[in-house]
Amino acid sequence: MTVSREETQARLNLQGAGATRHTPEQSYTVSDRFEELAEVYPDKTFLIYQNETVTFSQLNKKASQYSKLALAGGLKPGDTGAVMIENRPEFFYAWLGLAKAGITAALINTQARGAALSHALQETSSKCLFLGAECADLYTSVADTINEIRVWSVSDGETQNIPANAEPVEPALETVSRNVLPEGLRKNIIGETPLFYVFTSGTTGLPKAAIISHMRWLGVGDGWRKLLHMTDEDVFYCILPLFHGAAGMSLVSNALSSNASIVLKRKFSASRFWEDVRQHNVTTTQYIGEICRYLVNQPEQDNDKEHTLKRMTGAGVSTEIWQRFLERFGDVEIYEGWGATEANCGIINVDCKPGSVGRIPFKDKSNLRLVKYDLENDCHVKDENGFHVEAEAGDVGEALGMILNIPGLAAGRFEGYTNAEATENKILRNVFTEGDAWFRSGDLLSRDEEDYYYFVDRIGDTFRWKSENVSTTEVSDALSSYDPAELINIYGVAVPGHEGRAGMAAIQLKSGEQFDGKAFYHKAMRALPHYAMPLFIRIAEQSDLTATFKLRKVDLQKQGYCPNSFKDELYVQDVIEKTYVKYSTDALQKINIKPFEKKA
Repeated sequence: MTVSREETQARLNLQGAGATRHTPEQSYTVSDRFEELAEVYPDKTFLIYQNETVTFSQLNKKASQYSKLALAGGLKPGDTGAVMIENRPEFFYAWLGLAKAGITAALINTQARGAALSHALQETSSKCLFLGAECADLYTSVADTINEIRVWSVSDGETQNIPANAEPVEPALETVSRNVLPEGLRKNIIGETPLFYVFTSGTTGLPKAAIISHMRWLGVGDGWRKLLHMTDEDVFYCILPLFHGAAGMSLVSNALSSNASIVLKRKFSASRFWEDVRQHNVTTTQYIGEICRYLVNQPEQDNDKEHTLKRMTGAGVSTEIWQRFLERFGDVEIYEGWGATEANCGIINVDCKPGSVGRIPFKDKSNLRLVKYDLENDCHVKDENGFHVEAEAGDVGEALGMILNIPGLAAGRFEGYTNAEATENKILRNVFTEGDAWFRSGDLLSRDEEDYYYFVDRIGDTFRWKSENVSTTEVSDALSSYDPAELINIYGVAVPGHEGRAGMAAIQLKSGEQFDGKAFYHKAMRALPHYAMPLFIRIAEQSDLTATFKLRKVDLQKQGYCPNSFKDELYVQDVIEKTYVKYSTDALQKINIKPFEKKA
């Protein structure tokens, strides 16, 4: 079905009307919204967690206790306090408690350890840490290097691990004042004030702390509510980690804007997903990365289409998985988008067109542009005057967002990171004119003649082999219907004596499946040009995923096709027999490839 540009824009205008209500200068904060709901709808259920329910009133009271505890512990408005708790009500008590006291929360990855954990606490200048007992062992490994942070251990009723320099939070909460919080505590907190810091879930390097302001958090929720016509009868299903922007900002702000309930899950479970949806009458959820693939790979059930789920929002679903999902689970609206936690631009596929990450029907209504990118030389294309060249339909280009700093307007602002150097490194200047400034996404996109946009790859993931450019995303999408595979991760590896990088696939098989080299070869041969077919196959026991279900590639690239670097089975392409055979020096010689050379 063809959707006119005007129809698409009309829906986008709904989202814009909600988002632009909030300004950098406003005094209205996220805490104010929670407190309003607690006053107007005190008995409305906000959280459903295991066998527990938490109303808005209960949440507000508990969060106020955490506020008073932070203040009694020496923190003051404008400071930063860290939260490292898995998905459970206590995460909200701590995060909202800090916000109610005008304190910015640093949301720490619950898998962070060692240098990454120390870095996160130091980068944000956190003065306290609400530490989930389930994360105590991770903190203990760095406790000796962090002496100036007040640590409260938050039990989950099961784990009682308390580090030596921490104190249990429950007895401490009993000692705080029962009085209301001091008046004027948030008088200097405005729309552009950081609400919390979210660490980028990059696949390599130490994560950066991205700033999320009150105005942005509120704008996201109000925009989506208007776009998707959500009401207080909706029920949200939170399966992604709250320390990440997808759940911590997008899903929670949507639910709060709609005065809706959230079914909160500690961790994502593909086998429990539809049972939970049916049990709680879930209408809305969020996906990212490989979650939809996990769901379609579950054993089929007779009642697959019997559920209440109306819509899913997220990023990272391929066209093939999208179509399989709809065929199996029925008419669920999938709103695929493109953006980033820290991005000042983004697009959303409001037309639910499979494969597209969104549409910009009228260019003058968006600050996003694609600039041509030379994959062969790994650089931007520039004209005779040294300016960047905008990508045409069909071209591959890096997505940029024009940085705007207009009083009274949140749109186009790049809030950046806590680290000034990291912020500057994300800005590209003098792109189309002298003095302009643009946010660099690091993502390659393309668009068609109807101005629907498509994700191509991350810069650095696309590789060149046999004088051809190979997109890891396109290869993995082409092979995604290989039924024995649970996940397929495509990346390029260096080959001695050859330019570019050869394709390699790390395949995680479904339980009970075996790898058939001949069947996979013929699948790849039908789906891909010869230069894009993986030269090597690695049968991985478990895929290396970030906490938000994105596939990591960097460590795999370093290990290459060196069998001494890992225990996984390794296969090599055999073009004569049209199959993949187990790794051997003879197998390498047949395709004129030397053994892998590990970089120092």
